[in-house]
Amino acid sequence: MRRRLLEALAIASVMVALVLFLRLSVAGQTQAPQAPVPQPPARTPAPPAAVPKTAWGHPSLEGIWLDEFDTPLERPAKYATREFFTAEERAAQDAERSGNAGRNERAEVGSRQDVAGAYNAVFTSAKPTGRRTSLVVDPPNGRIPALTARAQELNQRDRQFRLALLQNTDTCKNKMTACNGWQYGPPSLALLEMPQSYNTQRMNRHNGPEDQSMADRCMSGSEPDFTGFRRIVQGPDSIAIGVDTGQGQGFQRVVYLSGNHPPNGIRLRHGDSRGHFEGNSLVIETTNYSPKFPIRGAAENLKLVERFTRLSAKTLEYSVTLTDPTMWTAPWTVTQELTLQPDTENRIYYEPRCYEGNYGLPALLIGARVDEKKFAEGQGPDPASQDTASCLLNPEPQ
Repeated sequence: MRRRLLEALAIASVMVALVLFLRLSVAGQTQAPQAPVPQPPARTPAPPAAVPKTAWGHPSLEGIWLDEFDTPLERPAKYATREFFTAEERAAQDAERSGNAGRNERAEVGSRQDVAGAYNAVFTSAKPTGRRTSLVVDPPNGRIPALTARAQELNQRDRQFRLALLQNTDTCKNKMTACNGWQYGPPSLALLEMPQSYNTQRMNRHNGPEDQSMADRCMSGSEPDFTGFRRIVQGPDSIAIGVDTGQGQGFQRVVYLSGNHPPNGIRLRHGDSRGHFEGNSLVIETTNYSPKFPIRGAAENLKLVERFTRLSAKTLEYSVTLTDPTMWTAPWTVTQELTLQPDTENRIYYEPRCYEGNYGLPALLIGARVDEKKFAEGQGPDPASQDTASCLLNPEPQ
């Protein structure tokens, strides 16, 4: 009996030694030195169980979501098709931005340039550099596709109209940057003409509100918005998305999860949005935009396809593809990663107010009428000779 026990122990010892030998051999093979292959950080969608759900079973997208990083819309040419920065590149950009003394510098006190540069570092924040080299991820070069020939022609006509309004000002007389491509001369007849398309930008004429930019009229907010935060509130049949952006120029969207787009003749400022869920993603298609509220030049022919994807408890990926064959030669796509903001600090939120438009727009129009009256009485300069549009932000000569 004792002999059998000793034989069993001996066999067991041999087996243990064999197993240890095999493990050490495999470890020796796998620990051979290999060159590291750098990989960009990737976001992996959370498994369905990790994504919060609403009471009716949809993925929960509720909360306040913000892109906490600073990423250029288009990719600088030097990065070519590189989608991500290195950690060293991000740190260098952060150091350069935070040390930019120009964010606090003023022009000569009392000069028009000084007044025009009213917003310094006190009024503007500097976010840390994001990991992407551009928000545009498609095309692969990170650039918005070229404009169509038709769009280029319309843009050129619009630019010529605006330059004509500056023709008699010091901006053109002194050959400043804002007058590039134009010549100084007597007041243009364009001052009496209607723009060839609905005006959305600042021009050197103030006959009424529609001569002013959308920002002056507190109407610059539009989707897609890549700067402000979004507050999402869900219901079983619709979703409300509040976008806060542009110094009180936020807006509200309602996305219906049923029904079809209205007839083509019905046009809306923010378009008509219809959504549905695909897994953890809310997919929204928006059409029926008004020609009076273009988004980067595209309006009645624009279609947006947005995807809000819950990646984790704190991260929401936002992706949008913009298509308008009359504006761009190809569709293009932007991707952002939004971070859930704490509810405690944001539990009270007051509706934003656009003070610039509420007070600035009436004051600007009143001031224009006063200038016209003084000129008619021989007590002031011709308003056509005063640049009140470009703000002389670029006073360098051509």
